[in-house]
Amino acid sequence: MTVLSLGQILSGVGLGAGVSIGALLVAAVGGDEALSGLAATAGTLGAALFAIPLARFAGRRGRRPALSTGALVAVVGAAGAILSSAAGSLVGLLLALVVLGAGNAVNLQARFAATDLAEPAHRGRDLSIVVWTTTIGVVVGPNLIEPGQAIGRAFGLPDLTGSFLITAACQVAAAVLYLTTLRPDPLLTAAIRARQTASADHAVSADRTGPADQSVDTSDADPNQGTRRSLVVSLRSAGPRARAAIAVVALSHATMVSVMAMTPVHLSHSGSSLSVIGLTISLHTLGMFGLSPVFGWLSDRIGRRTIVLTGQGLLAMSLGIGWAWSSSPAAVTGALILLGLGWSASTIAGSALLAGATSAGDRPSVQGLSDTAMNLAGALGGALAGLVLSAVGYAGLNAVALLLVAAATVLSVGLRPLTR
Repeated sequence: MTVLSLGQILSGVGLGAGVSIGALLVAAVGGDEALSGLAATAGTLGAALFAIPLARFAGRRGRRPALSTGALVAVVGAAGAILSSAAGSLVGLLLALVVLGAGNAVNLQARFAATDLAEPAHRGRDLSIVVWTTTIGVVVGPNLIEPGQAIGRAFGLPDLTGSFLITAACQVAAAVLYLTTLRPDPLLTAAIRARQTASADHAVSADRTGPADQSVDTSDADPNQGTRRSLVVSLRSAGPRARAAIAVVALSHATMVSVMAMTPVHLSHSGSSLSVIGLTISLHTLGMFGLSPVFGWLSDRIGRRTIVLTGQGLLAMSLGIGWAWSSSPAAVTGALILLGLGWSASTIAGSALLAGATSAGDRPSVQGLSDTAMNLAGALGGALAGLVLSAVGYAGLNAVALLLVAAATVLSVGLRPLTR
C-alpha cells in the first residue's frame, strides 16, 4: 500500500505537470486555440489504449513489471512531446500525448493492485486510499508549470515543454520504485494463495467424499488463465455483477466528464472570471478525490451497492441543480462539488465491487477492460458534450446527463449485494 501510494504521488505529480500544459502546447503548435481540447482527448484515448495490454501483461508477469513498464512508456510519451514541439509537428505531439496516456493507465491499474492482497472486508478502503493519494499529484502538478518553464529554458527547450522534463523524471522515479520495492508482487502472491486455498478445499472434499471425487476447479489459482482467454470469454465468466459494475463505472465517468468539461465554457460565456472558473474546477477535483477514503470505508461497512446508489443520488442532485440554476455561478460551483463526490462514490464502490466479483485468473483482463470502457466513455462523453451544449445549452446538458444516471441506477438496483 505504501509503495502504490508513493507511486501514485510521483506519477500524479508528473502527469499533472505535463498534462496541465498540454492544451496550451497543442494550441501553440497547431496555431489554433480551438485545437486545445485535443490534448485531453489524446490522453484519455491513450489511457484506454494501454489499459488492456498492461492488464494482460500484469496477468502474465505480475503487477510489478506491468506498472513499471507503463511508467516507462509514459517517459517515451513525454520525450516525444518535447521533440514533436521542437519540430512543430501537431500530429507527432498528439501521438506523444496518446503514449503519455500510459501513465494514466498505470494510475488506474494501481488502484486495482491495492485490492489484490486486501482482506475482503477492507477492499474498498485499500482501493480508496490509493485513489486518494492522486489528490497530491492533482494539486502539486499544475503548480510546477513555472518551474518547468525555467528548467526548459535552462536546457534550451521549446517554450511550454519544460514541464515534460518533470513528467519524465517523475515517471522514471515511479518505475524504479515499482520495480525495486513492490515485493512481493501482489497479483502473483494472490494467485499463489488462491491455488493453496483451492488445493486445501480439494483435499477436504476428497477426505469427505472418497477417492471417486478427484475433480476440482482451480481456475482461480492460475495467474495466466485470464491472459490465455479472450476478453469476451473472461467477461462472460466474470458474471453479471462484474459486467454491471463495469457499466456503472463507465456511465458515471461519462456523466462526470461531459458536464465538467463544459462547465468552464459555460461560466466563461456567463461572464465569470478566470479565478471563479479555477476555483470551481479545484473544488470539483477536491470532491473527486478528497473524500475517497470515506467512501471506501463506507462501501466496506454498509455495502458497495449501497454506496454506488448513493453516488448516483449525488450525481442526480448535481445535475438537477445545474439544470435548474445554471445561471448562478454559486449554484454551478455547488453542483460541480456534488458531481465530484458522486463520481468518487460510484467509481470507488463500483471498482471494489468489480474486484470482488471476478476470479483471480480473470481479474487483470476484466479490470483492464473496465479501465478501457471508463476512458472511452469519458472521451465520448466529452466529445458529445460540446455538441449538446451548442444545441440545448448548459441546463439542457445537465438534463441529458440525467439519462446516464438513470441507466446506471437501474443497473445498480439490479445488483445483488456483494460483501466479498
